[in-house]
Amino acid sequence: MAVFYNAVNVLFPKIKRRITTKWIHLMIEKHHKKAGAVTCIFCSDAEILRINRQYLNHDYYTDIITFDYTENGRVSGDLFISTDTVRSNAEKFGTIYEEELLRVIIHGVLHLCGFKDKTPEDKKIMREKENEALEKVNELTSKQVNEKRAIPVNPSTRQLVNSTTTQQQPVSNSTATRQFPYDIIVVGAGHAGCEAAAAAANLGSKTLLITMDMNKIAQMSCNPAVGGIAKGQIVREIDALGGQMGIVADMTAIQFRMLNRSKGPAMWSPRAQSDRMRYTQKWRETLDAIPNLFIWQDSVTQLLVENNAIVGVQTALDTVFRAKAVILTAGTFLNGLIHVGKTQMSGGRISEPASPGITEQLIGLGFKAGRMKTGTPVRIDGRSVDFSLTGEQAGENGFHKFSYLDFSPRPLKQLSCWILYTNEAVHEVLRKGLPDSPLYNGQIKSVGPRYCPSIETKIVTFADKMQHQLFLEPEGENTQEYYLNGFSSSLPLQIQLEALRQIPALRDVQIYRPGYAIEYDFFPPDQLHPTLETKRIGNLFFAGQINGTTGYEEAAAQGLMAGVNAHINVHGGSPFTLARDEAYIGVLIDDLVTKGVDEPYRMFTSRAEYRILLRQDDADVRLTEKSHRLGLAGSNRLELLREKKEEIERIVSFVRNCSVKPEPVNPALEAFGATPLRHSVKLVDLILRPQLNMEKLAAVVPALREYLELIPNRKEEIIEAAEILIKYEGYIAREKIIAEKINRLENIKIRGKFDYNAIQSLSTEAKQKLTRTNPETIAQASRIPGVSPSDINVLLVLLGR
Repeated sequence: MAVFYNAVNVLFPKIKRRITTKWIHLMIEKHHKKAGAVTCIFCSDAEILRINRQYLNHDYYTDIITFDYTENGRVSGDLFISTDTVRSNAEKFGTIYEEELLRVIIHGVLHLCGFKDKTPEDKKIMREKENEALEKVNELTSKQVNEKRAIPVNPSTRQLVNSTTTQQQPVSNSTATRQFPYDIIVVGAGHAGCEAAAAAANLGSKTLLITMDMNKIAQMSCNPAVGGIAKGQIVREIDALGGQMGIVADMTAIQFRMLNRSKGPAMWSPRAQSDRMRYTQKWRETLDAIPNLFIWQDSVTQLLVENNAIVGVQTALDTVFRAKAVILTAGTFLNGLIHVGKTQMSGGRISEPASPGITEQLIGLGFKAGRMKTGTPVRIDGRSVDFSLTGEQAGENGFHKFSYLDFSPRPLKQLSCWILYTNEAVHEVLRKGLPDSPLYNGQIKSVGPRYCPSIETKIVTFADKMQHQLFLEPEGENTQEYYLNGFSSSLPLQIQLEALRQIPALRDVQIYRPGYAIEYDFFPPDQLHPTLETKRIGNLFFAGQINGTTGYEEAAAQGLMAGVNAHINVHGGSPFTLARDEAYIGVLIDDLVTKGVDEPYRMFTSRAEYRILLRQDDADVRLTEKSHRLGLAGSNRLELLREKKEEIERIVSFVRNCSVKPEPVNPALEAFGATPLRHSVKLVDLILRPQLNMEKLAAVVPALREYLELIPNRKEEIIEAAEILIKYEGYIAREKIIAEKINRLENIKIRGKFDYNAIQSLSTEAKQKLTRTNPETIAQASRIPGVSPSDINVLLVLLGR
């Protein structure tokens, strides 16, 4: 039986016992029912291509060609193996060259034994037989061979590393390791991709992050700011769960403000202006420090799908990466089209290429797709601005920050923003340019964000307004570049410039680049499970603007949840989701998968029915223990939470039991505009008064001041959290009762229990919406637009409730 001796002698002179005739003989005897000889010829890619073209009419390379007989005397041998491709695959997948060759040989011999791999069932059987054969080889192999190994490659840099010093785990001989060199691949390194990759890797998954440009990781494509109304709450939730966005924002902020302080604490929202370049740099440093995370600079051109499940990706460099789960976070890059007046150019961001092909492939797999539009303003050279004609808006220097970790935030120089206004002369120039506006001449046909309109939309929609407020916001600590918030536009460059110069402070303005609009593909998110896994393709997750959302914070939240659930899919465990009364993240994802989107989705406090429960001060109380049980939030976070909760409980207990007499405090009460005391009261009664707070009372009640001074760490944060719990105790308790009632419906599972079209009592619209969404629970069904309370009652009756 002549098998491979020529190749063994030439390529592997020291491992003849590794590739033996014995296991080939056994495999053929077992599967082909008879012993036989197999001749193997090792050749180049070019030779493989020549044979393909001449004998099989194929015009592509492949690992192997199998022949059952010699044809025309021109080709000899049963099995042709491309050593070029094998070596390339070994480097790509990080496997040993001989091991990769062995896998290819087994695959080819199985072909000769009659096994096929055309249909999904064929492929399944083929994989099982490959596993059997490899196990047999391992049994016959007494030791691992170290000679002739392909040098391992660091996927993050593609630099060769010494195989004796690399910290990567040794590659096993199982086909699972070779077929799935990564547990999870994340496509795109925007905010969704960064949080997804960080979460998956920190949980223990071997993760590959693929990005077009490693220098633009977590690029702030629009405003270099984090947080804002409801968005700030999301960032605090991300941090409470063990995410990275809050930490990066705190360390790169050049201005911080707590918005809505004049309203109740349910509306308070942190916001930070960031140094754009430092923000990207800090994110890169964060990702580089995660042991299980690798980075690859490339563009994904194709998703690899087998048996309705994702198995990897192919890139523009013709590189194939295989994985057990893929998270697609493409942002605005899917067939992105940029508009500046009548000028159009392909791109995902200005001066960055779009990503074609993925949308078309997903549509071919049965997904629905749509187009959305967003925009960004002009960037201004601060040296050309007359700041004396603007109003200054300084930041705050208090204790507030995004992260619940105990560190000092904002090490960078703190800068002001500047307020200015448009005027009627500006509006007249803009009106003159409307015929050339892509928004009004039919050039842009997709839907844009209603809550963040362009300046040309403002002058049309609010034609009676004489001025619109604008904000000049610095882009960094050491740059003259400013972002003109409120002046998003896709008008021609000259119109933008002429309009800006009608504003007194900008009469001599110079710009770095004009504002522009961008259209891009998205996929309606009702095609997702609450875990953000797609319903059509197993282990494929969508996160970020691909789901029809807008904003860094919404994207980052989805990325984190997708990363966690992808890890769970790969390694086992229950899906991780958050309820609407647990987090704004829960509201966000439930809105997306239940209601879908008809315009770019942005989170507002008004979208949450449990705002009092979802405050920015207590996201750690709501979420950190959950995340710690999951394995994402570290023990240090849990210890900080335990300390905070204990201190709050002690404060609450103290003020409930501490009595205050009228004489010492009445003068201060009158000064604060509060009614004087007529008799002694508990300290908590004074805290409940709207004119008073703990800071004021500590100045006049020595016992309170002394008690608060005993708090060892994060004193201001803990005092504020305790005061909110005291002042809003009744509102919080009432909202919890309401949430508990609704949550009973969350526990009634209905997925797969009904054929909605067969239920005559349901309205036609309800049948259509319920069939399309296929909700998990009665509560989710009740939130679907078009499903009425009477429809829900019908379902409850059918369930016997």
